[in-house]
Amino acid sequence: MNDLSFSGFLVRVVLSLILVLLTFNPSGYSYVHMVADGFPSVTPVEAVLGILLLIGWIVFLGATLKSIGLIGMVLALALCAALVWLVASWGWVSLENTNALIWVGLVVLALIMAIGMAWAHLYRRWTGQTTVDEVNEGQ
Repeated sequence: MNDLSFSGFLVRVVLSLILVLLTFNPSGYSYVHMVADGFPSVTPVEAVLGILLLIGWIVFLGATLKSIGLIGMVLALALCAALVWLVASWGWVSLENTNALIWVGLVVLALIMAIGMAWAHLYRRWTGQTTVDEVNEGQ
């Protein structure tokens, strides 16, 4: 069984952030902006990058949905939204600053996906239980 280290979790966070921020970010340098600038025509480079991003989203969201499920994703999103609300109530983030809220939302999405990618490891560490997939690995 592979144990998840802190650096292993950080790799998942970084990869999730890369996927999310390459797809869209408010800076104007993202796949969405690249395609929007030349729309309705799409270049071969844009098509290849779009397919690569789609593969990344399918892998990350598929693993997250499989590990924590839709309810887990909704609960994680609700917790993150409540934390943003708490931080805003303290005055650390302004709810009028839509750019900052978009960045926070993108980071929250990446964190939820990273947690989903690491969930089986975390669950095993916290509960001592293994999943069926892990039991069958040794056979």
